[in-house]
Amino acid sequence: MSELDEGLPAFSSFRVLNGEDNNSEREQLFRNMAQLFSYVSDRCDDDQVAQYDEVLCRLAAFVEVEARAHVAMLLAPLDRAPGTVVVKLANDDIEVAKPLLEFSSVLSDDDLIDIISSQSEDHRVAIASRMSVAERVGDAIVEHGETSSVVRLVRNSNAEFDQATLHKLVKRATRDAEIAADLRGRADIDWKTLRGEIDTAATRVLEDLGGPNRAMDPVAAGKLNAVVYNRMRNRAGFSATEWKVAYNQVKALSDRKQLNERALARFARFGYGHHAAAALTVMLRVGPEVIVKWLAAQDYVAVTVALSAAGLTPDLFEAVVATLPWRDLPTQSEKDMVLARFNNIESGEASAIFELWRAHSFRKRPAHEDQMAVSA
Repeated sequence: MSELDEGLPAFSSFRVLNGEDNNSEREQLFRNMAQLFSYVSDRCDDDQVAQYDEVLCRLAAFVEVEARAHVAMLLAPLDRAPGTVVVKLANDDIEVAKPLLEFSSVLSDDDLIDIISSQSEDHRVAIASRMSVAERVGDAIVEHGETSSVVRLVRNSNAEFDQATLHKLVKRATRDAEIAADLRGRADIDWKTLRGEIDTAATRVLEDLGGPNRAMDPVAAGKLNAVVYNRMRNRAGFSATEWKVAYNQVKALSDRKQLNERALARFARFGYGHHAAAALTVMLRVGPEVIVKWLAAQDYVAVTVALSAAGLTPDLFEAVVATLPWRDLPTQSEKDMVLARFNNIESGEASAIFELWRAHSFRKRPAHEDQMAVSA
């Protein structure tokens, strides 16, 4: 049986981690460990991922840019990657960070927003080039970016803009002809609605962009508001694809010891329903298939007992329940009923019930079954 199988600190015996100064060995170990992890990432449990994370982070501090860039390339396409080292490399020099910023699904919106506000314009350009750019991330680029990153964002057909971000873009277009030219090419913008919501100076630019007599596609009219509405995660229902991304991002957040009630509150605040559900699987220590089953069955009782046992406040409980990606959107009467039940159950009683359920129903599945549930 290997050290990994036994749950031992498998990499603690490497000489280069025990004070022996050998840069070439460190670099080779750094590359080899990342390569090995890329082969076995889908079979590692949380403890094993944590071991890779710790050692890769320690080695990253001692190796040259070329080695860090090589490892970033290996980690970028992985669905599950060590959260701390991914964020560390994503904040590195742009030649290291670029593949992670463009392709890594492990980086959350909050990670990307932090990088946008603290790193270089080249980092913002890379983020603006992602396959999809969420509204909050796009708004941060518009807020902090220079022309090159904002233009790249506007040219990205998969970038999402809410009304506030569009107002900022139109105002920037009054000062920047390149942004104005690219805004003109966005077919998904409801120019008519925007004209009624921005100031006079921006309206004059908007008339040049959209054209005062520009014909409006009746299907596109109001499309922006519909997109904003439907992008709210608690309105979208359950999505297996979105669940997989959210679950792996939450696991990466847990790797960094940053998964807590504050993180759960942020998911609820911004409508990240799949992330909130994934956070519950980790915080409650149940398999992902358990939470998915509750959501599919609209099992308000199970969720109420579990979150009461977890010690959530009534306000946070109410926000989480409203945000979760239920099969069907809960009605207001159902929300009221669930909150009343939550307020009427004692935390100790809920903990006893939940532990009884765990003992009989939530026995840990083998790792391969857990992986199947995540990728379902």
